[in-house]
Amino acid sequence: MEYLHQTVTNPNIVIKGTHSYYSDCWDKGFEASVVRYLLGDEVSREWEPLGHLDKLIIGNFVCIGAESVIVMGGNSTHRLDWISLYPFMASINDAYQFRGDTVLKDGCWLGMRAMIMPGVTVGEGAVVAAGAVVTKDVPPYAIVGGNPAKIIRYRLPEEDIKRLLALDLYQLAEETLVALQPLLSSGDISALELSVARQRQV
Repeated sequence: MEYLHQTVTNPNIVIKGTHSYYSDCWDKGFEASVVRYLLGDEVSREWEPLGHLDKLIIGNFVCIGAESVIVMGGNSTHRLDWISLYPFMASINDAYQFRGDTVLKDGCWLGMRAMIMPGVTVGEGAVVAAGAVVTKDVPPYAIVGGNPAKIIRYRLPEEDIKRLLALDLYQLAEETLVALQPLLSSGDISALELSVARQRQV
């Protein structure tokens, strides 16, 4: 298991907290194997960017399954509105299109070999099934699967999701979250609400 805050060096990858990890048992690790086409690694730091650089923003308590792929680099210089998709060097400055930052919100889980396309946000507590290809934003606490990924169901009833989002759990101090661990590892939202309220009164 690779804790991302201990290994990531690319300045365009933003890691929140100290609990997000990658299951790196079978490959060369997160930056080398998962993140594709993101400038800022050791090879590309001195390159002149073609345009606005996208960032990969990873929340806390994010779980990334083995051999997942996070595709960055906007449209990778392939213009769908041009006759040819080929990135001719004479037109390379016009070929790049920014897709926006890619965001993995707190507490989400990417299953093994999931693929996240550029500019996508995976919501808090969401699950991306193994092998899914995510081309659009994933709502909080949704479970998505397939190619392209579609919502299979939600992990919790709508009212419970609203309650959890209202708690803003992942903005709490890390030591507070660790103290709440027994409740986080349960289904008792009411008890969690009471405990969070007490913590915020301290």
